[in-house]
Amino acid sequence: MNGLQFDPARPLDLIAVGRLCIDLNANETGRPMEETLTFTKYVGGSPANIVIGAARLGMRTGFIGKISDDQMGRFIRTYLQRNGIDDSQVSVDQTGAVTGLAFTEIKSPQECSILMYRDHVADLLLSTEEISEEYIRKSKALLISGTALAQSPSREAVFVALEFARKHNVTVFFDLDYRPYTWKSAAETAVYYNLAAEKCDCIIGTREEFNMMESLYNVTDADDEATVNRWFSHQAKLVVIKHGGSGSISYTADGQKHRSGIFPAKVLKTFGAGDSYASAFIHSLMRGESVGEAMRRGSASASIVISRHSCSDAMPTLDELEAFLLYNEEITSGAE
Repeated sequence: MNGLQFDPARPLDLIAVGRLCIDLNANETGRPMEETLTFTKYVGGSPANIVIGAARLGMRTGFIGKISDDQMGRFIRTYLQRNGIDDSQVSVDQTGAVTGLAFTEIKSPQECSILMYRDHVADLLLSTEEISEEYIRKSKALLISGTALAQSPSREAVFVALEFARKHNVTVFFDLDYRPYTWKSAAETAVYYNLAAEKCDCIIGTREEFNMMESLYNVTDADDEATVNRWFSHQAKLVVIKHGGSGSISYTADGQKHRSGIFPAKVLKTFGAGDSYASAFIHSLMRGESVGEAMRRGSASASIVISRHSCSDAMPTLDELEAFLLYNEEITSGAE
């Protein structure tokens, strides 16, 4: 058991709050961005990618966010609608804010980077008045990510969403999604990450992200057991700590520990793995799979996405995910 509860009477499975942006992925791979001439445009942003992935897997999803009043904002809204994601809580900025841009550089499968343009972006202007208590009450689960905590008024909007989720027994997933370029200092980052995490039921992040959160308390030795015990003393019932190429470990509040490795893949890029992992992991938990199986399916989804050019467009459908798992099972059984 994972300790998470999902009210079957709620009409929505998962809603996310936070970053909606544009990914511009390099078409010419194997070279630095200085030599890259063309890019392909996709919808991006960690919470957006996760919800898109969840929708592709058949979940009933929605999004709370803010987009720019221009062509980029309209592109995002159209994409959400095309993927069956409820956009009724996506508001339009009226102050002239722009859409955040993420240019990706794919020098090699191991060497990828992202150049972010995040000045005066619409998603960070989401206000507390734009958080509907009634909308959150309609969902089984709420997903937040760390980027939305970086600035006001988005920061306060997330905390209001968390309070409404707690009030109405909506299970909260926190994808840490630490992006240092949107924060003013390490201390500010750690303070707000810790405050938000205290209100969440499931926390998903890399070992490095948890280290960032613990740096505030002068913790220098990375200790998974100490990390999870801290969060189990608050609201958390499930904590996932990702260790890169060595896989991930999930801990449940009842003392269970689950390990998961990674699937072989023809890697094109490294970004998108965490978002695809989270979408399949959450989908599996919400349909009653064990934590171990949810991790396995999350890892499979990650392997699919890192072999494709985009993040959002690369999210697998349920049929694609099942086919990938079946193929790898046959390869494994054949090797035996």
